[in-house]
Amino acid sequence: MTIRCEIVSQDRSVFQGDVDMVVIPGSEGEMGILPKHSPLLSTIRLGVIKVRQGAEEHLFTVTGGLVEVQPDIVTILADAAEDVGEIDVTRAEEAKRRAEQRLAEGPGKDAEALLAAEAALQRSSLRLAVAQKYGRTRRTSQFPTSGLGE
Repeated sequence: MTIRCEIVSQDRSVFQGDVDMVVIPGSEGEMGILPKHSPLLSTIRLGVIKVRQGAEEHLFTVTGGLVEVQPDIVTILADAAEDVGEIDVTRAEEAKRRAEQRLAEGPGKDAEALLAAEAALQRSSLRLAVAQKYGRTRRTSQFPTSGLGE
């Protein structure tokens, strides 16, 4: 018996498939979702989503969002999500460095820029921690982009 899992970020569908189990970083702690789970609606926090299909485990970073659980489907609407295998360590390191630099400069006149830098630091730190823990990443030698949303 399986449950359908769909992970969608703001710009793309990240994962779709029938799975045995989904582990989600809920706002109150990790939640394990199995087929025929009771209906549930919850926020999710920054962390790792684990999707088990038979002997395979798929891992995705998530920066927050919502999850809706029905007995036959788990729908995750993520602020941002990425397959761990797609993490570009070089870009994550550069994004972390830029965020730390902006935070060191202080808030200045733009409090929104400070909040954006803090969020970018959290995202890049998560990516690097997951990359180190699971080692399923890639490294590029291309020039990184300059946006904080990486």
